[in-house]
Amino acid sequence: MTISLAIDTSTSRTSVGIIEDGSLIWSGYQDGATAHGPALPALVQEAIAGHSVDEVVVGMGPGPFTGLRIGIAFARSFALALGIPVRGVCSLDAIAAQVDEKDFIVTVDARRKEVYWARYIEGRRSGEPAVNFPSDVKGASIHTGLFPDLVALVQLNNKISEPIYLRHPDAVATADRV
Repeated sequence: MTISLAIDTSTSRTSVGIIEDGSLIWSGYQDGATAHGPALPALVQEAIAGHSVDEVVVGMGPGPFTGLRIGIAFARSFALALGIPVRGVCSLDAIAAQVDEKDFIVTVDARRKEVYWARYIEGRRSGEPAVNFPSDVKGASIHTGLFPDLVALVQLNNKISEPIYLRHPDAVATADRV
C-alpha cells in the first residue's frame, strides 16, 4: 500500500492530491496563475491531515518558471524533510491520460499568446514538448483547457529529474553587473 502526494503547478491551477494504490482519496486545487506560492502549502497541509505519505510525485512541466519552481522546490523540500522519495513527471503526459483518442495534441497556456504542447500518437508522446503560437500547432485534434490528472501523474513512469523549461529566462545577469 503506497500513499503518494501529487503536486502540479505547471498551469494556472495549483493541484494537490493524495493517491493510495491508484485511487484518489483527496484532491484540492486553487486557480490563479500567480497563486501557487500561498496556495500550495495550504493545500498540502489539508491533504496530508490524517495520511502518512510514502512518496511525492511532482509535475515537471512544461510551464512558466515561477510556477514550476514553486511546485518542484516544495516537493523536493517536503520529501527531503520526511526522508521519502520524490519523482518528477511530464505534466502534459498527465493531461494526455484523460484523452480517449489515438492521435492528438495537448496544449496548455504558456502566456505571451503561446502554448506549451506535445503530440501523442497511439496515446504515447511523440517527441519532446514545445512552445509555439497556437497557429503554428497543427495536425491531429487539439485538446485545450485540461489540467493534469493527479492519478495519472502518479501512475506515469517517465521519471524526469529536471524541470521542463522551454524558454530562456526573462531576467539574466550581465557580465558588467555584479
